[in-house]
Amino acid sequence: MRAQEERVTSQRILLAASKLFAEKGFSNVSIRDVCRESGTTAPVIYYHFGNKRGLFEAVVGERISIRGFTDALAAAAERGRAVEGLQLFVESYLFHFPTQAFEPGLYLRDKATLDPGTAKIISAHLDRIHAIAASLVRRGVESGEFRRTDPGLAADCLLGMLNRVIFQGIHFSRASDKKAYGRYVTEFFVRALR
Repeated sequence: MRAQEERVTSQRILLAASKLFAEKGFSNVSIRDVCRESGTTAPVIYYHFGNKRGLFEAVVGERISIRGFTDALAAAAERGRAVEGLQLFVESYLFHFPTQAFEPGLYLRDKATLDPGTAKIISAHLDRIHAIAASLVRRGVESGEFRRTDPGLAADCLLGMLNRVIFQGIHFSRASDKKAYGRYVTEFFVRALR
């Protein structure tokens, strides 16, 4: 029973800290703020996370993991012929992108300095997404569905088109018709590669 209570307390602290760090960044949140938000005390936070940095790292580790998203993209890209894989990749990317992983407060360590640990984690995930897209293009070239091209550069173009819509929504709250945009990107990309 004690272990379960500790897990509940730890989760409550993580949820409160996650909200605060995402809104304000590391340097603008105090342990006192987390205590107020989570309804706990500083010694309890120190017991579970060691210090404010440990709490921040726990929040970042939980919030910015996009492994499930990248696994789903890989599965979508491998389905059917390359054109079908492309369509499913684009659809998955636009409709299931984990926007919570890109909340600015999770990347700010001190005032306007990016947290290197957070940046390294997300960079590795983005590199994997790029590799999945390049592999999809390579498969299309090998099967004859796509003309010979540089898969890495083609992946850059595809992700650039998709990220424009995603990050316009995240950073500027711009709504878009993702379904129509996804169809357009897929058609545009397929025509460019044939």
